[in-house]
Amino acid sequence: MTLSKFNLPDLGNTPSTSEIITRHLRDAIVAGHFAEDEPIRQDDIARQFNVSKIPVREALKRLEAEGLVMFQRNRGAMVTRMSEAELAQMFEVRMLLEDKVLRLAIPNMTEATFARAESICREFIGEDDVGRWAELNWQLHACLYEPAQRPFMVGLIRSVHDKLERYLRMQMSLSAGKERADHEHRDIVDACRAGDVERAVKLLDEHIAGVCKTLFEFLPSSR
Repeated sequence: MTLSKFNLPDLGNTPSTSEIITRHLRDAIVAGHFAEDEPIRQDDIARQFNVSKIPVREALKRLEAEGLVMFQRNRGAMVTRMSEAELAQMFEVRMLLEDKVLRLAIPNMTEATFARAESICREFIGEDDVGRWAELNWQLHACLYEPAQRPFMVGLIRSVHDKLERYLRMQMSLSAGKERADHEHRDIVDACRAGDVERAVKLLDEHIAGVCKTLFEFLPSSR
């Protein structure tokens, strides 16, 4: 007897319990529901999800690998705190990687690339949910980098963006960061469309450096 007609789910593609917990904890940390240095109590999380501590610990280990959580002796898992020096280095890494990928991508861009980029820009400026701003920001950058055909490098860039996302949300929500980002994104897209590699890279560097500068202006002075 076959069960295909019963529209069975593909359990092979069903996320595991730890993956679901990872996603929810990641979103909570990025959105600022957990403060820097705040402990994440495994018992509390397990109780809220009605699971044992095993998948919770697996989830926290994944977040540790992403740089969002760290384990300390006698204190357990805690949300990581980044110093200004660490944040500055991440923005330096962004420039190095994103400059290189954009240079490789521009010769391979098509009208479909630009149409997609402009669609993301329109959605970005019309979005009121700060949680979506960072997501759309990444979608725009990824759209411009994918033609480089360097998935490993784009993956590295994505990992840096993920580590910075909670700070980018702060920067865009506490300043005129959203409007500034939209204007700068459109200028970068225009330079890419014109095939002006040097101008596009220069604008990208100014965009990343500007985000870093305004972020530091809004960070607590005690950092």
